[in-house]
Amino acid sequence: MGLKIFMASFMVSSILFFLIFIPTRLTIQLSSLRSAVNYMSVPKNSQAYPVTFAYLISASKGDVGKLKRLMRVLYHPGNYYLIHVDYGAPEAEHREVAEYVASDPVFGQVGNVWVVGKPNLVTYRGPTMLATTLHAMAMLLRTCQWDWFINLSASDYPLVTQDDLIQVFSELPRRDINFIQHSSQLGWKLNKRGKPMIIDPGLYSLNKSEIWWVIKQRSLPTSFKLYTGSAWTILSRSFAEYCIVGWENLPRTLLLYYTNFVSSPEGYFQTVICNSEDYKNTTVNHDLHYITWDNPPKQHPRSLGLKDYRKMVLSSRPFARKFKRNDPVLDKIDRDLLKRYHGQFSFGGWCSQGGKHRACSALRTENYGVLNPGPASRRLKNFLTKLLSDKFFHKQQCR
Repeated sequence: MGLKIFMASFMVSSILFFLIFIPTRLTIQLSSLRSAVNYMSVPKNSQAYPVTFAYLISASKGDVGKLKRLMRVLYHPGNYYLIHVDYGAPEAEHREVAEYVASDPVFGQVGNVWVVGKPNLVTYRGPTMLATTLHAMAMLLRTCQWDWFINLSASDYPLVTQDDLIQVFSELPRRDINFIQHSSQLGWKLNKRGKPMIIDPGLYSLNKSEIWWVIKQRSLPTSFKLYTGSAWTILSRSFAEYCIVGWENLPRTLLLYYTNFVSSPEGYFQTVICNSEDYKNTTVNHDLHYITWDNPPKQHPRSLGLKDYRKMVLSSRPFARKFKRNDPVLDKIDRDLLKRYHGQFSFGGWCSQGGKHRACSALRTENYGVLNPGPASRRLKNFLTKLLSDKFFHKQQCR
């Protein structure tokens, strides 16, 4: 029995390793793979943006509407966007997303939005989400230059404009800082996450199904320390490269371990960074999301609404989750925080045309490189300054 379990674990681990390092086929903007900005449309005297973000936007069945709206509010010509729609979504939804990206004139002009053409089947609580994230990181590392990697789902929403985010992150003292909520106090996860073993059918099957539970449990590891936290992170380019290349083999070793781990995205990056001598002192213990949890057992985020708006703003977080499609609170966020009107883009210097409504519908090439942050940037700056203070930053790192 023990041998069978070992062989099953080894087989699935091997499949996961293979999935991550085989090439991902991208569709949309194929001509832009080497240079994600079409500089023919940008004046030669335009300045580059001080920092750049690479986004992975994950969506599943029924998320197309939310995904389209998120792309409109999140888009910025200085960033890069990779969209992954779960293989389990209907073919019509995959086609609709591809057509949406291909038909947008701004996306086409700049060439910084891509859709994964050969998506993974993502299983809830399985390692296939982690595989998708690592795969996206690898592709974005090879495709374009950026400073931080951010993973979001279609149920997320920004509370600041991208000009706000770029401006504030450009003033951080270091480019190697990683925003990863983490804790070594596993609590109830000790028995519910650390000891069980699972097999994710999404690694080898074309049909979506629940994870398989292995009857026999395992003991906790002794060669490394387990950490847990949020699946939503902001990772530096340096740490992202380390996770993919793994020059000291720690990321690969932990990847094999987390292949059979329940909800591996809630522990993999935390365990890698906190067991790495090179990166454990680069962690800010926060995921920069505003989330409210069910109680008990704090496993699923509660859907946010208008009654949560004030707390969201006061939290100074740049992102929040989760939201139902077209919830009224999203209109209020658009209007009051993002200065977005009539389905256009969130306000930014890159598309500012002046005027009363500060319409933002197209790239003004003469404005490329121009930032126009708003009041939310001050709140976010104060929040990050607090997180990076000695009182918080050094005392809450990987303990």
